[in-house]
Amino acid sequence: MLDYDEEAERYDAWRGGEPRAAAAAEGVLGLVPDRARSLLDVACGTGIVTRRLAAGRPGLRVTGLDRAPAMVRHAADRMPGTVVLADGRRLPFRDGEFDAVTSVWLLHLVEDAGDARRIVAECARVLRPGGTYVTTVDKGASHNVGSDIDVVLASRPQRPASDTAALVASYAVEAGLVPAGQARFTGRGQGRSPRRAIADLRRGWFVTLPPGHPRADEFADRLAALPDQDRPRPDPAFTLRAFRKPLPGPLPDGKPLPGPFPDR
Repeated sequence: MLDYDEEAERYDAWRGGEPRAAAAAEGVLGLVPDRARSLLDVACGTGIVTRRLAAGRPGLRVTGLDRAPAMVRHAADRMPGTVVLADGRRLPFRDGEFDAVTSVWLLHLVEDAGDARRIVAECARVLRPGGTYVTTVDKGASHNVGSDIDVVLASRPQRPASDTAALVASYAVEAGLVPAGQARFTGRGQGRSPRRAIADLRRGWFVTLPPGHPRADEFADRLAALPDQDRPRPDPAFTLRAFRKPLPGPLPDGKPLPGPFPDR
């Protein structure tokens, strides 16, 4: 896995920068009820998306959280006084503190299923009844856009995806959440060129082909043989899933209790 303290300085430039952040924030906010007044962004990274979540919804108080100190420093520069250094498996907040919780581009990094469950359970715990949890799913698959680069990389060693839609939904249900919608957005500026793919390979982006792997040079040579070395291939499209924390119990007539947010 990449060292995200080392990645912090170049993270935004290598991952689409502000255009990608704007698309991500727009997608997330489309799934967050309009009346939400507080949002926790778990694994906020450099805060580039977190800041846009706050700017895109007047009256929404946004808190960022990440466990990488260098990422938190960058996020705190963007959002002074609103960013916390902590682990998503143990959120330092009381039960029901937030109207919405997000974890964008996080669960695909979590190799241990128990840790993934804990993260989703913690996100559910700090949600208020009626609140919404939004997360990305199937991130790795999103990068396969059918390009010649994907053809070359298709035979690389694989590990089971930890953020498939089915897995994440099962963790959410275990945590007491119910499905509440989905959306897609384009990862603007993330279309890889062959030269960029080689650079990603050399720096350990592909977790099953870390630097020094005996087959890494083989894949680098095959990528280097592709045409148009600096032409980006199509951008990926990412998928968001939303889950809602049910309100406690029905009324005597069987209707659900009124909540703080209208259905959307």
